[in-house]
Amino acid sequence: MSELMNYGKSQKFSAREKIALRYADAIMYDPNQADDALWAQLKREFSEPELVELGYWIGFTFGGQRWLKTLSAKQGELAAAMAAGKG
Repeated sequence: MSELMNYGKSQKFSAREKIALRYADAIMYDPNQADDALWAQLKREFSEPELVELGYWIGFTFGGQRWLKTLSAKQGELAAAMAAGKG
């Protein structure tokens, strides 16, 4: 997790992964980070359909996590409820 939190300096992520993580940061935390420079890098690394898919998945996943937090759900509770036939 510490590597992920410091992905910009980490050697564990490729340049392409780091750009995708910057895109995720812009979507999740600060849309102003999606400046012309970021878009230029994204367009060099990803096709338009890939950017749409990546952006959709980031938004869907982050939004889902936020929603579960509003329910005060604990990790594993949703899966357990679904397995028990309550979901």
